[in-house]
Amino acid sequence: MAAAQDLQMEDMEEEMEEEKKMREDGESKDPFKNKKVHRIVSNWMLPEHARRTYLERANCLPPPLFIISISLAELAVFIYYAVWKPQKQWITLDMGILESPFIYDPKKREEAWRFISYMLVHAGVQHILGNLIMQLVLGIPLEMVHKGLRVGLVYLAGVIAGSLASSIFDPLKYLVGASGGVYALMGGYFMNVLVNFREMIPAFGIVRLLIIIAIIASDVGFALYRRFFVPANGSPVSFAAHIAGGFAGMSIGYTVFSCFDKTLLKDPRFWISIAAYLACILFAVLFNIFLSPAN
Repeated sequence: MAAAQDLQMEDMEEEMEEEKKMREDGESKDPFKNKKVHRIVSNWMLPEHARRTYLERANCLPPPLFIISISLAELAVFIYYAVWKPQKQWITLDMGILESPFIYDPKKREEAWRFISYMLVHAGVQHILGNLIMQLVLGIPLEMVHKGLRVGLVYLAGVIAGSLASSIFDPLKYLVGASGGVYALMGGYFMNVLVNFREMIPAFGIVRLLIIIAIIASDVGFALYRRFFVPANGSPVSFAAHIAGGFAGMSIGYTVFSCFDKTLLKDPRFWISIAAYLACILFAVLFNIFLSPAN
């Protein structure tokens, strides 16, 4: 009797092992269930206490459509102006871009869509490559974890904050590029890194952070060049969107990305950051209507 029970137990264990192997094989064949990829993403994007929850429900359905779509749109607009409206040089602005209906133009602030659409237009190859690399490298993992609605909220918050800040602190200058949205993603991510540094960044990750910082320094340097050292026949472009986007990310972005395993609308920090953000927007709108030197 005992021997029969032992045989039955061995058969059950063999069946369980076969099922486990088949499940693991299926996960390796299905790119949407590759736990190794999700484990790497969770190590970089989430503190330790949230990783288990993420891995239990991890999938790529829907895929990171927001970041991919916005990147393709920015690339398409850049190619349009670079190919169909050739520039004298691709490294700085030329009049073909300055006449774009998408660019933020301080003389045309009544065209409200420009406060958002300026993110589609870039000043040159270095400008668009820097933004695309950063938002794809950082945005795709963020969207895998937090999904497109939350990532889109942070990105667009940075874009709007960037144009409104530029209209206040650099009211007579043009504005182009998606740096406001990119810096919002980076601001939210880095605030989470600072709060959970030992959990989120392994030792070798410091090198990766230094590479990201180098890219940021290069992008900011290029923005300062466009603002203060543009050729005499060009037009200076504001860099305020970088700073404002970063602050938007460090407030709204930090709250959104730190609520992975919580209901965002029930977090009082979210409503506090939204209230502060809306107050800043209201001030910027009133400034543009009544006080702006561009009037």
